[in-house]
Amino acid sequence: MNTNSELKVVYFPSCINRSMGKNSFQAADDLQLTELTHQLLVRAGFTIIYPEEMDAQCCGMPFSSKGFAKANHSQSNALETALLKASENGKYPVLYDMSPCFYHSKEEFSENLKIVDPIEFMMDYVMPRLTVKNKKDTVAVFPVCSVKKIGKMDQLLALSQLCAHQVTMIDSNCCGFAGDRGFLVPELNEHGLKDLKAQIPESCTEGYSTSRTCEIGFERMSGIDFKSIFYLIEEVTR
Repeated sequence: MNTNSELKVVYFPSCINRSMGKNSFQAADDLQLTELTHQLLVRAGFTIIYPEEMDAQCCGMPFSSKGFAKANHSQSNALETALLKASENGKYPVLYDMSPCFYHSKEEFSENLKIVDPIEFMMDYVMPRLTVKNKKDTVAVFPVCSVKKIGKMDQLLALSQLCAHQVTMIDSNCCGFAGDRGFLVPELNEHGLKDLKAQIPESCTEGYSTSRTCEIGFERMSGIDFKSIFYLIEEVTR
């Protein structure tokens, strides 16, 4: 790592990506997302700063979605304080690796922090510093609900097209996983993705997104490898 560089980023790995590991298609020696992201950022020339007490940090969305407003605000406030300190009061951008967590913090935070969603950060900060060496033939991508809310669908498509010759954007209002509800009520996921298989070309065996739980639902319903788009970027620029 280049510790003398002024090209610094605060990386906040979501609690979901810290805890849920890899999908069933990934090999035993594949890196977990948090480690892969670290290596990708270093290769792009970034010095990485992590927030203090990272294992205790969460954006608060898991509490908010269950109606626990007090716990949500407590977690969100603690994260905001930690990110302010890590970024030297907003001097450096803060990378989120899950779009729903970014969206939640964007709605919750009150201070002038430059938090950046995973699509924008890769498109504007990382890709200009790397070279695409082995573009994929065909991939599928899915814009999760928060990506639609922040208007990043076109940027997700453009980012994917930098990495693959043919990109299929999955057309679904919502994957139905809805945070963690897909674990408890799989019928939601089954209904949300009832038209999924018909949309995926036969030659396509890989799909990408920016939300771990949505990807679990996609893997289950598509039968193909579905993971963070950070894996795609890392592979084609390696």
